[in-house]
Amino acid sequence: MRACLLAILCLLTGISTSLRACEPAATTVAPGPVFDLDRLSRAPATFPADSFQPGPEGSERIRPLFFQGPDWQGKPTQIFAWYGAPERQTEAKLPAMVLIHGGGGTAFDRWVKIWNDRGYAAIAIDLCGCVPKGTYGNWQRHQLGGPPGWDASFDQIDQPPEDQWPFQAVSAVVLAHSLVRSFPEVDAERVGVTGISWGGYLTGIVAGVDPRFRFAVPVYGCGFLQDNSAWLPQFERIGSQKAAQWTAWWDPKAWLPRAEMPILWLNGTNDFAYPPDSWQKSYRLPPGPRTVSMPVRMPHGHGPAGENPAEIHAFADSFSFGAKPLARVTGQGRDGNRAWVTFEASRPIRTAELNFTTAGGKWQDRLWETLPAEFEHAAGRATAEIPAGATAWYLHLVDDAGLAVSSEHGVAE
Repeated sequence: MRACLLAILCLLTGISTSLRACEPAATTVAPGPVFDLDRLSRAPATFPADSFQPGPEGSERIRPLFFQGPDWQGKPTQIFAWYGAPERQTEAKLPAMVLIHGGGGTAFDRWVKIWNDRGYAAIAIDLCGCVPKGTYGNWQRHQLGGPPGWDASFDQIDQPPEDQWPFQAVSAVVLAHSLVRSFPEVDAERVGVTGISWGGYLTGIVAGVDPRFRFAVPVYGCGFLQDNSAWLPQFERIGSQKAAQWTAWWDPKAWLPRAEMPILWLNGTNDFAYPPDSWQKSYRLPPGPRTVSMPVRMPHGHGPAGENPAEIHAFADSFSFGAKPLARVTGQGRDGNRAWVTFEASRPIRTAELNFTTAGGKWQDRLWETLPAEFEHAAGRATAEIPAGATAWYLHLVDDAGLAVSSEHGVAE
């Protein structure tokens, strides 16, 4: 904890721009990785990637490129990216997004186009040493690519931290941010980041490493993976000592206490990988403003499920264009058998719901049900009776644009 507090103090005062993970007290865990923000904050060199062309879901305004990544095993790397920007109607600079793909993914030009169509510049990068040739989960390796990612990171834990995938991937995201900020059409003070699944996991680390981001949106991904997640078998397989090392270095919970930018947390009630208990522990860590949205049985994946929820766009637009923000939960609690929330909303609340489950056991397998809640938009308050036998519940507010925010979930004692 002392190391974490010192790192935060150094970051805020400008004494140092090297960040180390917040380390547990256990003496069996080696010192964590250090991110050199002085170096990572400089725009990397770029290289042509002329053999790549945007797909049918892309745009002629999207161009491929490679940029210089962190050294891996003592050798230089190059990272593939798609970058696009909409045509400007005025001299005003554009907001921008950095897009972090999930497991099995790569840099997706269609994702860049989604943001270009909304008035943003955007960069989507590959984070596993590949290029977008091949099929989902089986992309072609690049000769100057870095390490393989996702589950492979558990087997890299004995390597120097700078050679492990989480370090390489986070460094690549920060470098992509630095690159985008250097483009003359981009407003460097209006750059956000969003990631899906493993990309959401990385967003949690990036938010604590790179304070220059205006806002962050992790979709599904969170920390506390050793407590509960789809990766419990991996932790068991590598053994307790290596699991403790991986968690101390690479679990987002080590980095989220530094994340001071506004964060939108978006996940479903039954997500197979990142269940609500670990997700809740994660979103409680950052000291900055948070918004939570937990749709019942939200699908997991790229495409419309993870790339295109309207809440992400509205959240981004509120910081990038001064658009109306999402509703904000200002308080919540329980009076006897009634749950309540207070809220502020720039748009009229259309419906309020109590989502609840009476099931126990694995979060992924629980059946969730919905009941209408009572609410008064003018008073900024919603309440609902918690059904007998409910094991978990939360209030869910939907405004007249169909945008939803949630309270934290409560659990039966």
